[in-house]
Amino acid sequence: MEKTKQQKMKDFLINNGVIIVMFILVFYTGLTNKNFLTFGNFLNILTNMAPRLVIALGIAGCVITAGCDLSAGRMIGFAACIAGTLLQKIDYSGKFFPDMEPMNVFVVLLIVLAITGFFGAITGFFIAFLHVPPFIATLAMMEIVYGLALIYTNATPLGGYVKQYTDIATGNIAGISFLVLIAIGVAIITWFIFNMTRHGKYMYAIGGNPQAAEVAGVPVRLTMILIYMKAAMMYGLAGFMLGAKAGGASVNLGYGYEMEAIAACTIGGVSVTGGRGKVSSAIIGVAVFELLKAALQYLGVNANAQYIAIGIVIFVAISLDIRKYVAKK
Repeated sequence: MEKTKQQKMKDFLINNGVIIVMFILVFYTGLTNKNFLTFGNFLNILTNMAPRLVIALGIAGCVITAGCDLSAGRMIGFAACIAGTLLQKIDYSGKFFPDMEPMNVFVVLLIVLAITGFFGAITGFFIAFLHVPPFIATLAMMEIVYGLALIYTNATPLGGYVKQYTDIATGNIAGISFLVLIAIGVAIITWFIFNMTRHGKYMYAIGGNPQAAEVAGVPVRLTMILIYMKAAMMYGLAGFMLGAKAGGASVNLGYGYEMEAIAACTIGGVSVTGGRGKVSSAIIGVAVFELLKAALQYLGVNANAQYIAIGIVIFVAISLDIRKYVAKK
């Protein structure tokens, strides 16, 4: 019996090793830098987390079905560019559409969500009906969306946004940024979809065993299309948020964010082998990554070297997830 307890403790430490190391790093950084564990810094970390959490929540649905989405980063950049071209000040010298009045912010958001959702549905169609592996389908969509963004903007950086748009990033309620509130809203909606709807049950069933799910009457094809469409709409929202936060955009905004989001989901407990994962998994994973980046900055680690640390975390996270899957088999 004692041996079993020891084995359980060992498995817990190994499987959650990344999170444990991150907390130790955060604790050490807090001891050595008095400004790290402050309320103001905590709010800054939450604000940085907000758009990345929205991305991770979108990708989580894909990963739960044993898929992935490599198009997320390019979708984010495309979404930010679409929003940027429609929300520039009328008197801005570098205005993309010189004679066009800036549109209503919420109308632009709906346009962004519709466009990204459309491309996500196409990706889902190829995966569901033509059985193209998610890796290949989303890789192809990544290139298509990037090309469309380059053609649309002619690779021109955007800026000069109307105040109503940038206020989404700078505004707050009781000190809590609008971006954070948006992310909380998306997390609540996603939790409801995952846990309280048939779509959520279908998603987990497909991730566990797609053949058995289909035999049981699950509309596998429609569900897959909805999953990738929903994910793409979340990338669109994240791009909209990041554009407001940066006060500008380019086609490269969001580049590489999909890998970090997939790794964040895996660290938190969303399995790349499918069938397992929660909204809390994405939240934990994104928090770990943002705390890691913030701690490394406060410790004075070279900004370029931080990519190495993130890459190592991704390696370890995916390896531990595969280890758990092999152990269960």
